[in-house]
This record gives sequence, structure tokens and C-alpha cells, in this order.
Amino acid sequence: MKILVINAGSSSLKYQLIDMNDESVMAKGNCERIGLQGGIFSYKNHDGKEKNQDVEMKNHTEAFLKVKDALLDSEVGVIQDLSEVSAIGHRVVQGGAQFTESVLINEEVMAGIEAQIPLAPLHNPAHIEGIRACQDVFGKEVPEVAVFDTAFHATMPPKAYMYPIPYEYYEKYDIRRYGFHGTSHRYVSARCAERMGKPIEELKIITCHLGNGSSITAVKNGQVVDTSMGLTPLDGFMMGTRCGSLDPSIVTFLQEKENLSPKEIDAILNKKSGLLGISGISSDDRDVTKAELEGNPRAALAHDILIYQITKYIGSYMAAMNGCDAIVFTAGLGENHVSHRQKICDGLSFFGVAADAAKNEEMIRGKGGEISTSDSKIKVFVIPTNEELVIARDSKRILESQK
Repeated sequence: MKILVINAGSSSLKYQLIDMNDESVMAKGNCERIGLQGGIFSYKNHDGKEKNQDVEMKNHTEAFLKVKDALLDSEVGVIQDLSEVSAIGHRVVQGGAQFTESVLINEEVMAGIEAQIPLAPLHNPAHIEGIRACQDVFGKEVPEVAVFDTAFHATMPPKAYMYPIPYEYYEKYDIRRYGFHGTSHRYVSARCAERMGKPIEELKIITCHLGNGSSITAVKNGQVVDTSMGLTPLDGFMMGTRCGSLDPSIVTFLQEKENLSPKEIDAILNKKSGLLGISGISSDDRDVTKAELEGNPRAALAHDILIYQITKYIGSYMAAMNGCDAIVFTAGLGENHVSHRQKICDGLSFFGVAADAAKNEEMIRGKGGEISTSDSKIKVFVIPTNEELVIARDSKRILESQK
């Protein structure tokens, strides 16, 4: 069985074709700048053969046609016929309270995804467009599955997901904490349990998905009890360009003082804050790290804030679960920034957390493993995430359940 995994953005389309017999990646790539000038198509198969083009793609349908042509290409392709693709799995950011698990896509599900647009105005329209484009290119007879970022967090209790505002707004607009990066937190928490040789139902795990967008999740006995992102991915701690949690009065204060519209203040908090806002250099941590090493005080401050906030979240989730067996670092920063990991662990020494500096140095560029010392009271792991595999596995499971 071969599953095509799709992550459609407003102007991009990431894809992987996975052979579920051994869960190997047959081909993967990206369509960038869809609907814009300077479109870029990239493709690489399991043998390392590539197909890269600068090509205009007016919409997602044209992007999918490029993917189809590459998969079937006589030189770099990996299938002979589209019928070899058994199902297509789609990442969908916001499922709201309606979707608490992955589902086979039909018109009712499409309507449900569309109904969640007010909660994810940038993401869900792109997912809908991606699903429709898939149907145009591959045909409606190919089963498609929606895997929701929010689904893993559906086990949160009301005390964790409710905001202390008038209850009527929850009833009218579904305002609550949803959480994101669910497929990543789900994957690495399960892998952590495997590495520890224990059932996840017996463990308390804190998973740290640290990248340009970041979130931390408390997983107790295999279920999410709290997570840092909220109604939107803006909540939580500071990220590449997002501010994370702040005093709500800052919003109204700035709107009044700077005469800003809701759209303008939203752009500031989502696109001009975080590492970029504090450092004044970049949203890319590599640039901020370089500047800090060169003595830039604002770059150093940006990292101080980031590490401080992450450490606080981990500590609060230890309290929320009344204990912790393991901490997991994953995603771009979590998997590759040795210094950040070391400083976070050092900041948790009161709880008995201790990282082995030599082991920590080794865990970069896709290499995962335990980085805690032998006497650390809490295990610490670096586990590379694999959201695409989670989507493929869910698609396979749902497809087989239909037979």
C-alpha cells in the first residue's frame, strides 16, 4: 500500500509518497510560491534522483499535476500508474471540537472543515483547496483522509481548555484552547514510551516541539492534559515571529496609541514579534545565534527570553501532571540546538533533570536518543518528529477499516 501525504498551505504544497509495507519514503518534495511569480517545484526520490524546476503554478491543481508528472516520470518516477496510490492523507490544522480523530473525507467532512475557517482563516481554506485539487488530479475515487493538528489535544479537560471569559462566548463562538502540532506531539510521545520500554499509559511525558512555530504538551497516561498553543497558534511562548502569551491589555493599549486596526495588530503579534521582534535581526534562530556569538545584546536577550519561557512551561506541566517521567525535544530547534537544550535542562536541575553534555552534542541532524545522565531523575530525549508518517498510518488504518 502506497499513501501520498499532503500538507497544503496557501501558496505551498509539501508532499511525500510512503510505501506502507516498510514505511519507507519513496519520494518527497515541495511546490513553493503557488499562485505567485517565481514558482519553485522540487522532487527527490528514494534513490536520490531529483527533479527541480522554476515553474509557474497558478493554483493547487497545477501544483498537483506537477507532483503527478514527477511520480510517473520515466527517469525519476517511482510508480507506473496513479492507481498504485491507495489513499491520500491530508494535514488539516484546525478541526475544532467537531473532529477529535482522523476521518475519511466526504462532503460532510468538507463542510465541517469549512465551518472551522473562522478559527483558522489562513490554514483551513488552503487545506480545502488542496483536497479539491487532489480530487481534480487523482479523481474522487481515490480515498482521502483528513488528519487534524488539533485532534490529539481533544482529551484536555475543561479546566485546561476553557478561558476565563464570559461563558457565552464559548457557547457562541467555540472560543477555547485547541492546541496544535498534535501529530508531532503524538508521534514523539509514543516513540518516547517505546524508547523507555514502558506502556505510554503508565508515563507522564512533556513534549517540546520547538521550531519557528513552537508548542509544549503535557501527556499523562497517553492523553493530553494541557498544551501551550490556544485558540490559535499565537498562544504559548515566544516563537520565530509570534509573541506567545502576553497581557491582553497590551493589544488595546497599542491599538489606541498607534491607531492600529485589528488586522494591523494581528500582523504585529503574528509576524513581527518573537525572536524577530526582540532581536531586530531575524526570525531564523540560526541568524540570532550567530549574532549572539558576535556579541549582539538583543540577540542574547531574545534567547534568554525563549529559554526562560520554555523552562517555565515545562515546570508548570510537571505541576499539572504531579510529576514527570520524561522530557522530549523535537522539531527544528529541539532536534538541532544543543545550547538551548542544555540551558533548559540546567534550568530544571531543581527537579533532578541533568543533561549529559557529550550525549547532547551528538544529537543533531536527525539523530535521536537519550541525552540525560544516568542519575537524572527525569529522562530527557531528542526524538526527530515524523508527522507525515502519522498521517500515513492513520490513512492506512482508516482505509483498511472500510474494507
